[in-house]
Amino acid sequence: MTKVNYTDEMVATAVTMYKDLGNEGMDAIAETLGRSVRSVRSKLVREGIYVAIVKPVKAAKDEGPTKKELLNELEALVSFDVTGLAGATKPAIASLILSFVEDSAEVAA
Repeated sequence: MTKVNYTDEMVATAVTMYKDLGNEGMDAIAETLGRSVRSVRSKLVREGIYVAIVKPVKAAKDEGPTKKELLNELEALVSFDVTGLAGATKPAIASLILSFVEDSAEVAA
């Protein structure tokens, strides 16, 4: 014999309350049924009526060129190997690039 966690009456109550209250009413449904919110949510999922809350997607922010791109740019400006600078921060690498660009502009002038 299998154990019945939810009676037909409990399921009907949960479904009715969920249709009225939605996801915001999960605490009230759980309290009414004497079950945890997680248990009620699982039961509603099995019944096929639970609708998960859609989380907003974060917009990708533009952080400029990658560190690898900056190192490639620096390598094109200088006559030494920049592999050792891989641990440097992006602002530090950008500062070096700016310094070398300014120095080459002064030499050209």
